[in-house]
Amino acid sequence: MNLRRGRLAATVVAATAVVAAVVAAGTVAGIAHAESNGGVRVMPLGDSITEGTQVPGGYRIGLWQRLVANGYAVDFVGSQSNGPVSLGDHDHEGHPGWRIDQIDASVVGWLRTYLPHTVLLHLGTNDVLQNYNLANAPARLSTLIDHVTATVPTAEVFVATIIPLSSASQEAAARTFNAAVPGIVQGKVSAGKHVHLLDMHGALTTADLIDGVHPTAGGYDKMAATWFSALRSVPGSIGGTGGPGPTASPTTAPPTTAPPTGGRSCTATYTVVGQWQGGFQASVRVAAGGSAITGWTLTWRYANGQTVSQSWNATVTSSGAAVTARNVSFNGALGAGANTEFGLLGTWTTTNETPTLACAAA
Repeated sequence: MNLRRGRLAATVVAATAVVAAVVAAGTVAGIAHAESNGGVRVMPLGDSITEGTQVPGGYRIGLWQRLVANGYAVDFVGSQSNGPVSLGDHDHEGHPGWRIDQIDASVVGWLRTYLPHTVLLHLGTNDVLQNYNLANAPARLSTLIDHVTATVPTAEVFVATIIPLSSASQEAAARTFNAAVPGIVQGKVSAGKHVHLLDMHGALTTADLIDGVHPTAGGYDKMAATWFSALRSVPGSIGGTGGPGPTASPTTAPPTTAPPTGGRSCTATYTVVGQWQGGFQASVRVAAGGSAITGWTLTWRYANGQTVSQSWNATVTSSGAAVTARNVSFNGALGAGANTEFGLLGTWTTTNETPTLACAAA
């Protein structure tokens, strides 16, 4: 008995030493401790890139810093916890090595436990790395998104394309997988779900990877900037802010259309919320004037050869430099002063000037 007690005491001392060493090193790891600053609940959901392999905390560090600096009150939630002590909230749902099907098997329980208002989903890298049933990976991602929207139907779900991979064959598989993601998201949007697409693959290059798979600290910070831009483009996804203006992400001054006089009217504001070499993401907010409207149509011309490659929450068509965007079934009717928002991905070459929009109300 004394020998057992001695061994137990030694074990406790050793464990205490390990914890002390981890804290001294400036990291916190393990099961989440439900840290909270009382803000909007945001669940970072994914694999080791969400967890922050190679750089503990990963993109969550830069995202948290941007949120705090801009006055947003956000509560990261999840069953896992890691990152530097300087990261104000360590909770997340990032699971190293997990594929889409493995996350899907547990996601409903996590969502019911933490009830996030916003979900940040970056997933599919391990399906590529393990060459696991890649032909059906997009369908499995679609099913996972359905489980998320069914469990927390009012949540804003941000779905990111997966970041680049250094292996040529794996990168080819990643691009094939990514090519299916916009269509998946558009299908959810058309069904009235609160699902949003962002191009994380375009935000990084293989030069941003430390081991061919996981980002460097700078790469993770590029991810943070991309997440932050996307979150700001969807009203309410991270609550309101009374802090200083945004400084972290490339944006352009949003020109606003002047409402026509008399009758039904609308205005539109176009903002570039993320830009990278050869590509950009824009958010367009449409607002009704002093009277309710039943539909809206926007027109604009790109002056620098930009093109629209994807869109969501609107039907966007192009003819040369001329672009037309029309409401979809669920966001055309707006009460007086009410607004809605849609997004798009596009390409650019030398310049990406912000166009002037005309808005016609029905």
